[in-house]
Amino acid sequence: MQKQKSFDSSGLGQLYLVPTPIGNLEDMSVRCIRMLKEATIIASEDTRNTQKLLNHFEISTPQISFHEHNYKERIPQFIARLEAGEIIAQVSDAGMPSISDPGHELVAACIQHNIKVVALPGPTAGITALIASGLLPQPFTFYGFLPRKKKEQMDTLEQLKQNKPTQIFYESPHRIGTTVKHFAEVFGEERHAVICRELTKLHEEYLRGTLAELSDYLSEHTLKGECCLLVEGFTGEVIEHEELNLSVREHIEHLINEGFSSKEAIKEVAKQRKLKKQDVYKEYHVD
Repeated sequence: MQKQKSFDSSGLGQLYLVPTPIGNLEDMSVRCIRMLKEATIIASEDTRNTQKLLNHFEISTPQISFHEHNYKERIPQFIARLEAGEIIAQVSDAGMPSISDPGHELVAACIQHNIKVVALPGPTAGITALIASGLLPQPFTFYGFLPRKKKEQMDTLEQLKQNKPTQIFYESPHRIGTTVKHFAEVFGEERHAVICRELTKLHEEYLRGTLAELSDYLSEHTLKGECCLLVEGFTGEVIEHEELNLSVREHIEHLINEGFSSKEAIKEVAKQRKLKKQDVYKEYHVD
């Protein structure tokens, strides 16, 4: 067991995890500005991007790059400086460090060396989008970016489709259309979802609807800006394997008895049995 008293004085330095705005510079807190000024160095994911922020707030603290390609080299250097009593402020390009951004490995190394780690509160895209989405805000799960390859993505979605909490994902504007299409195929077209783009910026936009509606919209419209995709949790009944021994008609009637509409039941049976909806519809309505 390890106990950290964050603000007791000691000979060692401290690592501060400093969130930065995800679009609107007015979201930078007074405390975050102060810590960036007081730090010995700033460990930045992209020093050129962070320099714009530092210039805006007249912060002259020197930067050192810290990203996924050099973290193994940088961490021993940072640990040595922290053990010498320096203060390091770590920032990502936007939002919270470690959330789909670099940072976790440095935090783990500091804990291993009994160096204090202090997280400052501030902007994070997933939670900000969640509370305005209209979907249930709790419980929720945060996934981040899904695998890019289709098979890996579809396999991941199969594992997630019956999770009951609202699910939060990040996606690029170039892949969002394909990703939503895959969600509709696996989760079902009627599952509700929300896309939020350009969060906190002038062109902030929420797209709310079923996965089918969102997929249709994205087939005709191109989005710009990083996207948050929030998907409604599973609200149906998990069908046990032995229930699949029922006939298609019996399976539909079972779901209707559980509260599904006939349309919803047909879609669910088609999805579970990997059949075409038209074939299931014909089977159900056969005389």
